[in-house]
Amino acid sequence: MDWRDIPSLSALRAFEAAARLQSFSAAARELNVTHAAIAQHVRALEAHFAVTLVEREGRAMRPTAEGRQLAQDLEDGFGTIAAGVRSVMNSKRQRPLQVTMTPSFAEAWLMPRIGQFWAQHPEVEVALIPSVSLIDLRREGFDMAIRFGAGDWPGLEVEPLVMSPFVVIAAPSLAKGRRLTEMGPLDGYRWFTSEASREHFVWGRAAGLDLERLGFTELPNNSLAQAAVRAGHGLSIQAQTLVKSDLAEERLVALHTGESGGLGYHMVTQKGVRPAPLAAFMTWLRRAAKE
Repeated sequence: MDWRDIPSLSALRAFEAAARLQSFSAAARELNVTHAAIAQHVRALEAHFAVTLVEREGRAMRPTAEGRQLAQDLEDGFGTIAAGVRSVMNSKRQRPLQVTMTPSFAEAWLMPRIGQFWAQHPEVEVALIPSVSLIDLRREGFDMAIRFGAGDWPGLEVEPLVMSPFVVIAAPSLAKGRRLTEMGPLDGYRWFTSEASREHFVWGRAAGLDLERLGFTELPNNSLAQAAVRAGHGLSIQAQTLVKSDLAEERLVALHTGESGGLGYHMVTQKGVRPAPLAAFMTWLRRAAKE
């Protein structure tokens, strides 16, 4: 590799941040430099490559086709560097496994079970980070994610964990023995969702429900949404696995059950060799999902 052909890493870093955030100001804040410094770095790169990398529209900016390609390559390259640095830093000490998942899955499925893993593997420390965001595992330093969706995340190792049907739930007092074979007009009900979960809207689309049109009450977390339904205040659409105990003990009833349609919770990791602690955690998750 001829380093004379490569622009300064500071300029490349500035451009990657600007392209990712689509803002010179946001990139400047992230890198703790001035707006002018980011703009100067981008101009220097454009001069070096003799190509326009960003298009400016007033205060807004967006990468050109060449800029998007360069930004993606830089993101991949910086991610590889970060992974290498972390590997060396962690080679002499065992850091906790960094695992992210949706808050609703963490609360309803993982937390009631994870005590079994801790009992079986006291030597493995697991840091659980609930988040609704699709976190970049390599960039953010996470070992694993448990994500909800169809499993189509390119560039990652994806393995189905819990492929659950969805259910429309209600309190027995509200349901009054009613069951729905098809999702019909439900305008008269209050619907509850959680700002900590996007699953409601995915299931809703699968059921032919337009929650935006029907109107919904968004609560801070999924446990509050389920509590509101148990109290008879309205309906919610949930993954069956998250309300399994409530259904079994008849605190809730299912007005309608739909097929998973390929949607569910998946274990997602970076490609490559898995460290022993991560392999142990994934093995335990597979067993727990089958119980």
